[in-house]
Parts: sequence; structure tokens; C-alpha cells
Amino acid sequence: MLLTKPLLAFRPSKLDWIFATKTFVAGMLALYIAFSLNLAYPIWAIGTVFVIANPYSGMTSSKSIYRLLGTLLGAIVSIAVTPFLINTPILFTLFLACWVGFCLYISMLDRTSRSYVSMLAGYTTVIICYNMVYYADTVSIFDMALGRFLEITVGVVCSAIVTTTIFPMHIGPAVETRVSKIIQDIKVLFDQILLDQKQLDNYNQWLGNITRDASDIHVLAVHLSYERSSLQGMTKPLQEMLHQLTMLVANLVAMSERMKQLDQIDMTYRENLKVVHGHIAEFLHDHHDIKAQELNVLPHQFESDFAALVVSARPEQQIILNGLKMDVRHFIQNVRAVKLIWQRIQQGNDTLPESITPLTTTYPSLHRDHGAAVRGGISAFITILIATSFWILSGWKAGFMMAEMAAICACILTAMDNPVPALKLFIRASIYSAVVVFIYAYGVFPHVTTFWELVLVLAPFSIFCLMLFPHPPLAGLGLPLLMSSIMGLNLQNHYMLDQITFFDASIGTVIGPIISVYVIHIVRAMSPDMAVQRILALHYKAVRNALYLSYGADFKKHLRSMLDRIGVLNSKAVQSEQLKNDINLALVETSTVIDLTRLQELINKLPQQDAIIFYIKDLQQSLDDYFQAKEMQQASANLLQIFLHRLAVVQSATDDVENRDIAQRLNISLNNIRSSLCHQTNIKITEHEKWVGI
Repeated sequence: MLLTKPLLAFRPSKLDWIFATKTFVAGMLALYIAFSLNLAYPIWAIGTVFVIANPYSGMTSSKSIYRLLGTLLGAIVSIAVTPFLINTPILFTLFLACWVGFCLYISMLDRTSRSYVSMLAGYTTVIICYNMVYYADTVSIFDMALGRFLEITVGVVCSAIVTTTIFPMHIGPAVETRVSKIIQDIKVLFDQILLDQKQLDNYNQWLGNITRDASDIHVLAVHLSYERSSLQGMTKPLQEMLHQLTMLVANLVAMSERMKQLDQIDMTYRENLKVVHGHIAEFLHDHHDIKAQELNVLPHQFESDFAALVVSARPEQQIILNGLKMDVRHFIQNVRAVKLIWQRIQQGNDTLPESITPLTTTYPSLHRDHGAAVRGGISAFITILIATSFWILSGWKAGFMMAEMAAICACILTAMDNPVPALKLFIRASIYSAVVVFIYAYGVFPHVTTFWELVLVLAPFSIFCLMLFPHPPLAGLGLPLLMSSIMGLNLQNHYMLDQITFFDASIGTVIGPIISVYVIHIVRAMSPDMAVQRILALHYKAVRNALYLSYGADFKKHLRSMLDRIGVLNSKAVQSEQLKNDINLALVETSTVIDLTRLQELINKLPQQDAIIFYIKDLQQSLDDYFQAKEMQQASANLLQIFLHRLAVVQSATDDVENRDIAQRLNISLNNIRSSLCHQTNIKITEHEKWVGI
């Protein structure tokens, strides 16, 4: 049986007991207040407490506010449209399907907890409208919407009071720990790359994990404004620090690529490199406070150390070493920028130093999968059409429950690549909950006459389910089992459970998710491998876009989005070894896009009539063609050969550039592009000359 082994092996910790107990207390408090106020559906109050439950008080508080906002928006829409459309079922259904699909699309584009607002606004409208249709003879749409909002508010307030006053657990310390770990991982990688990279077997995986962790912390930082921890109010500066920190990943990858090239030629340079590393490590290890005007300060031996290193190396290594020098210099400056921002955050300063260009935008430049969002919206649209049409055509009075559950299930898990397995578990939990509801309704509740007795009989089952919430493998069972049971019990002041209604509702709560599963399986679901292929296509498109960007804030934001995309890629459990390799290569390619902007920058510094400018533009066009073909999964060896030939032409033309500094920087970028962007070793120019018959 599914999850039998994890359940048998589950041993709740002290923190599990504390979380489950205080969440249950909050739920019972919400239920008691709802009873006292004689609200129509007290189950929405207690259900809200359980839905937003989280061990961290900040996450609970933020989700509470987002749930209120989403419910309010859904209530307003339902009040606005129901009077005009309730007598035209087809138009009403089409509107609700479009509304939910649109809300889900917006929700899937926002990769933070704020997405809960739009998603909830969608299916809350469906819940209120369908309940209104069912109870049209006894309640008005305004009363229905107001009741829903009040009951949600009761649950939110009770949850906030309990979670923030009884053994509150803040997310701030957890964020601090994860940030410190990323900074330490970066230090270890830097040491390993410069000393002996061969000992680091999982180098690419480690870098991928850093980008993934940075993306995770970016999402967690949203909750810091909703708790009283040492990082309260530090969401924006922390996210800005993460933007700057991911630039270090690009530096590390670039350094690693240069080291690989150098090692292929000769390794005698490494003795002098140890001296360089020693001085840099000592400089970065300094724990004194960094001042804003000192961001670009380098170790005082930096220039002399690298000069000695270049002199001691073989001639064919000197261009690569100059490239390594640039990468190391940028790494040092970026490390100090990160340390400065982190230093100010820990001092309670939420402002960004003027010397650091902010990368945060109103609409953050992070990866967004519009294709998946569109498919998610379409799947919700189709699900609601099918479920509601079945309800209308069948004349099944309790079919509204089926339509509601179909709409909810079409929304809640669509952020996953393939929500079908989780939804199947949801259906299984709904079946289990029907058994639980039957036992409570006909075996336990007839003997319950007071509220404290109700609390006593609900405690064992509810607390057990709540203890599963903090454990991802088990939360998929615990949450739907508890929610379906609470909703199925339909607790009210004047409690009465009709057998026919009970069986109708139970059937509806199973059929609704089944409809959603089939639609999502056909329209929305995709394997991790398919998801990676789509994201890689976006990556190749981003490489092409970088071709014509100038170095500056816009480029840094673009690079940040590319590195964030790498973090998303590394969160996918792909099976194909080829795709795993492509993900690793994408990280290497991302680290080199800065050289594309350098080409554009150098064009502006060269004389306008210089022939090399036309050669560089031809090179850019061939690179554009090559990555466009990769984006369309049509890459060919011929396109790569054309690019390598044009690169060789540009490299030959650098000998005629009068400004030797520009020529050197151009050679550095050409070497980096060939090695890291097209994954070619240091091929001699003469080989390409022979290819074209020169």
C-alpha cells in the first residue's frame, strides 16, 4: 500500500508534537469562535487553520495574509458576476473557467508565496458561486461571500495568534544558516578550484546546488517581513544579496574552465598559483568590517603575483592566465560585495550601498515558464467546463461538490511538473477520509453533547495528521486526509448528517479530483526530462539575447535570471544522462556570456572602419544561428564549424589591432567563448584555415 513503509517508520519528534498540538489548539479556537458567532460554515474557519499551517510562524503569517487577500478578491468577483450570469449557466460556466484559468496562469508565473493570492482568488470564486447555486433558495450571494470571508478571517486570526505566541519558530535563523552555508561552500569551491580541482568529483553538482539553494532562499525571504526575528524586514536586501551572490557562481565556473584549459597544456604553473591563492585566501579571510569605498580593493600583492605567474608559464598559457586573472579579480570584488551587504543586514541596515548596482527589479528577473503556466490555465479551464457540464446535464443536486473539488485540484498542485501522482494520493486520501467521516458521524458523534467532548474526540486523529505536515513525503497524505475529513464532517451548531447527503458528498469529492487528474495528465503533466528540455531551450534563447547586451545593470539582471534558471534545472530529477550533461554544460555556458558583452563593448572601442568589426559581427551572427538551432533542437556540426571558422578569422585579425590592450582582451574573450560556450579545446587557427582552404 502506498506510503505504508514511510508511515510505519515515522517517529514524530518533539517539534512535530509542538507544531501539531498548537495547530490543533488554533483550529479548535477558530471552530469555537465560529460556533459562538453562529457562522453558517464553521468548517471553513477550522479548515483555514489547517491549510495555512506551517512550523515557521513567518510562513504561517504570510500565507494567512495572502489567503485573506485571495478570498477577498474571489468574494468580490463572485458578488459582481453572479447576479448577471446565474440564469445563463453556459455563460456562467465559461466565465468561471476563464477566470480560474487566468488566475492560475498568473499564479504560476510568481514563484513566491504571493502566488497563493491569485490561485485562491480563482477557486474561491468557484466555491462561493457553486455554493450559492446549491443554496439559492436560502441565502443571498452577498451573505454567502461575506460568510466565507468572515470564516476565513476567523481561522487566519486564530492561527496567527497561536503560532506567534506559543513556542514560535522563526524562519530567520534557518535563512541565516543556509546563507552561511552557501558562503562557506563558495569558499571551499574557490580553494579547491585553485589548488586541486581533480579532487572535487561533484564540482558541477555542488555549483548547481548553490544556485538551487539561492533560489530557495529567495522564496523564503518573502516570509521575513511577517515574523519577529533578527532578519525581520530584510527581505529586499537579502534578495539583493542573493542576486550578487549568484554572480560568484559564474566566477567560479569561469575559473574552473580556465584551470582545465591550463592543465591540458602544462601543470608546472600550479606552484606559483599556490602563492597567488594563499594571498587571496588570507585577504578574503579578514573579518574586519568592509567599507563601501573599499569594495574594489585587491590584495596588495595581486598584480605582482599574477605577473610572476604569467612569466613562469608557457607562452600558449599566457592568454588563458590573463583570463583567469580577470575572473579572480571579479570573484574577489563580488565576494566583498556579498560580505558588505550581509554585514549590513546583520547590523539591521536594510539599505544597499551606493557603490553596488541593485539587480532587484519590481518584477524580478527570474526564470518564469510561461508555457507551463499557459498549459496549467488551459487544464483548469477544461476541468471546470467538464465537471460543471456534468453537474448541469446530470441534474445531480450534490454535483456542485464534485465541480468544486475538480476546480480546487486543478489549481493546487499545478506548479509541479507532473501533479498526477500527488493528485492520485489526494484521491486515495479522500477515500480514506470518507471512512473516517462515517466512523465519526455514526459511531462517535451521537455520544458527543458538549464542545469539550468534540475537542477530545477530534484530537487523536487531527494531531496525528498534523504531525505529518512537516515531512514532505507524508504531507501529501496528511493534509488531504485531514481537510477532507473536516469538510466531510460539516460541523455546525445544529449538527445533523443526512445519509444521502453524506454519500453524495463523498462520491463528489472523489469524482471531482478524478476529472482533474485525467485533464491534467493530458494537457498539463510533463516528465522532468521534458521540463528540462523546455527550460534548456529558454536557456539557449537567453544566450542569444546576451549577444547584443552591453555590460551593466541590464546585463547583470539578465545573467541573474540565467543563473536562477540553472537553479531550477538542478531541482529536476532527470533520468537522461545526456540531459544531465546538458544541464552541466548550461552552467558553463552561463558563466561565459559576459564575454559576449565584452565583444560588444570592444566593438565600440575599435575604429569604426576597422575590418575586425565586421568579422566580430559575422561571429556574433554565426553564434546567434548556432544557439537558435540548439533552441529548436536542430543544432548541427556544420553550424558549429562555421562559427569556429569565423572565430579563427577574428582571432587572426587581432594581430592587426593597434591597441594591444584591446587585442589582449579580445583574445581572452575569444578563448573563453570557444572553450566554455562551444566546449572546444584550444584548437590552432591553422586547422580552421585548412578547413576553408586559406
